[in-house]
Amino acid sequence: MLPQEVILRKRNGEVLKPEEISFFIEKLARGDLSEGQIGAFAMAVWFRGMTPAETIALTLAMRDSGDILEWKDIGRPVADKHSTGGVGDNVSLMLAPIAAACGLAVPMISGRGLGHTGGTLDKLESIPGYAIMPGESRFRDTVRLAGCAIIGQTAVLAPADKQLYAVRDVTATVDSVPLITASILSKKLAAGLESLVLDVKVGNGSFMTDMDKAETLARSLVAVANGAGVKTTALLTDMNQPLADAAGNAVEVRNAIAFLAGEKSGTRLEEAVLAFAAEMLVSSGLADTREAGHDAAMAALRSGRAAEHFGRMVHMLGGPADLLEAPDRHLPKAPVVVPVPAAEDGYLAACETRDLGMAVIRLGGGRLKPSDSIDHSTGFSDILPLGTAVSKGQPIALLHAPDRESAEHVSGEVARLFRIADNPPPARPVIISRM
Repeated sequence: MLPQEVILRKRNGEVLKPEEISFFIEKLARGDLSEGQIGAFAMAVWFRGMTPAETIALTLAMRDSGDILEWKDIGRPVADKHSTGGVGDNVSLMLAPIAAACGLAVPMISGRGLGHTGGTLDKLESIPGYAIMPGESRFRDTVRLAGCAIIGQTAVLAPADKQLYAVRDVTATVDSVPLITASILSKKLAAGLESLVLDVKVGNGSFMTDMDKAETLARSLVAVANGAGVKTTALLTDMNQPLADAAGNAVEVRNAIAFLAGEKSGTRLEEAVLAFAAEMLVSSGLADTREAGHDAAMAALRSGRAAEHFGRMVHMLGGPADLLEAPDRHLPKAPVVVPVPAAEDGYLAACETRDLGMAVIRLGGGRLKPSDSIDHSTGFSDILPLGTAVSKGQPIALLHAPDRESAEHVSGEVARLFRIADNPPPARPVIISRM
C-alpha cells in the first residue's frame, strides 16, 4: 500500500478497509508522512465522511499507535470527562478535583486549543512550573495521591492522534465527526478508563452549530466508546455564549480558582460543572442517582476538599504550592486591561461566541499555526452573561491585551459581537439533553 492510494480512495468516497486505515495511521505515527499527506487525508475524511466501521477502525488504530495505561492498583473507579470545545470552557479545571474529592481517580489527557476554542493544556501552561508532559511515574503518583492529573498526550499515548490533531487545527478540518470521534476516544481509551462522560457542545461558539450535527456527533462518540468497553454517556450543552465569565488562558485559571473558592455560585458554569460531576459519579457507581451525585459534588466544592485536590495536583506536577492562596503572585498579567463598553442601553441578547474566541487568538492567546507561541496573559474577564441589563458605556467585559494599540483595536470589534435589545432574551438551558 501507498499513503497516496489510501488518500485517493477516501477522496473518491470509497470505504476504507481496516488494514488500510491501520497502515496509514502506523505510517503517521512513525513520522513517515508529510504534513501535506496528513492534511489531505483529513480533508478527504471531512468531505467524504466515514462509516461507523471505518470510524471504529480509525479510533482503535490511533489508540494502538502507542501504549495503553492500566490502573489495576489504584483502588478507585477510573473516570474522565471530555469536551468537544468551546469558548470560556474551563470545566475540566474544576471538575477533575471535584470528582477526585468524591472518590474517583481522574487521569485526564487533555489537548491544546483547536480553531477558535481554548485548550486546557494552554490554560495550565500559564501556571509556572506546571508539567503538562510528566513522566508516567509522576503522572501515576499524582493520580494516586491527588486523585486527578490533567496532562497532555505523552509520546507513548496515542501519538498518531497528537500529530493529526495539530494538522486539523490549521487545515479547517476540525469539525469532522469521524475525526473528532477518533481523536477524543483514542486518547481516552489509551488512558485506561472505566467510564467516560462527554460534553458535546452546540451553538455558535462550538464546532457543531446546530442540534442535528451535535446529536450525530454525540451518538458517534457514545456508540464507539461503549463498543470499546468504556461506559459512556454524553450531555449536549449550550455554547451560544462563553460558559465561564473569562476567555483566555491565565484569566480562565483565575476563574477556576475563584470557582473552587466558592465565588461562582449560581452561575451557568457551576450548573454545568455539577451536572458533569453527578454524571461521572453515577456512571462509576459511586452515586445511585444524579441528585445524589450532584449533592456529593456540591459538598466537595463547598467544604474546600475540591480546592485541596486541585492545589495538590498543581504542586505535584511542578506548580507553586500557594497558587490557590496567591494566584496573582504566579499567573501572568497583561500589560494593558481596558473595558469593552456597551454600545447602547438594553439587555445583552446575543453573542457571536466563535468570533470572541477568535479575538483571543488575535490578542496572542491562541495559535494560527502549530509552531506559534502563546501569550498566556491575554483574553477577556468579567464577561457579562446574556440577559444582563446594561447601560451605554458600561463594561461588558474586561479586555487583557499585550499593548495599547491591540487593546483599542480589538475592544471596538468585540463590542460589536454583543447584540443589545430592548427586552431580555429567552433563557437557554445549559444542559440541553443526555445520551
